[in-house]
Amino acid sequence: MANEREGSESFDEMLDPHREEEREAAAMELSGRLAQKGIDVGIDEDPAQLADLLSAVEDFERAVEAAGGDLFVNTLDSSEPQDMRFVLPRRRDDEPLSRYRERILAAAKELATD
Repeated sequence: MANEREGSESFDEMLDPHREEEREAAAMELSGRLAQKGIDVGIDEDPAQLADLLSAVEDFERAVEAAGGDLFVNTLDSSEPQDMRFVLPRRRDDEPLSRYRERILAAAKELATD
């Protein structure tokens, strides 16, 4: 099965020799956008997971705004947020992106139901 996957990847690389470069560029762009929001991720992370995380962060931000929160006051670095519920949850050490995304979506949902 591994040989089949490796063969498929080699074939894909032959069809699109710049695929890995494009993947790295996407990861770098997404990592940069997340860094602007105070979230530290590596560019070696899966771009699809980074995109899902960014989407979750944007969902959370919409929920904060809908609840009357100010995104400039309620940042991860804020020393005096309006309300801690409006602050994006901080990623735990060694927390997988998928789990972090779930926590952010749960926090957004909680804001929406309050």
